Amino acid sequence: VQLQAYGGGLVQAGGSLRLSCAASARTFSTFTVGWFRQAPGNAREFVTGINWSGGTTFYEDSVKGRFTISRDNAKNTVYLQMNSLKPEDTAIYYCAADRRDLYYSGAIYEVPEYEYWGQGTLVTVSS
Repeated sequence: VQLQAYGGGLVQAGGSLRLSCAASARTFSTFTVGWFRQAPGNAREFVTGINWSGGTTFYEDSVKGRFTISRDNAKNTVYLQMNSLKPEDTAIYYCAADRRDLYYSGAIYEVPEYEYWGQGTLVTVSS
């Protein structure tokens, strides 16, 4: 399974971006998908995740109310709408996927639980 994340860029604080994660596998509609980010010098951290149907979502506290994850299984694509961006959101954003239902066990938050990773897309928020 190959994942391609795109949509990053430079935006001013308060602005918006939409990231996309496109998958090569036709079975992607059954995968749990997460977005993670990594700022320079920091560990990769969970941002948001979504179950296979899109009916269950999870968010890291600092992005709640600003970011929205969604998916279009017909297009094998997961989206991350980011609004009210802050300079501290600056990072490389990665999408990740796994065949299992990670949200049942809380594993959806954990980097090692995901088998497939995209290459990352850089988001820079200027103040």
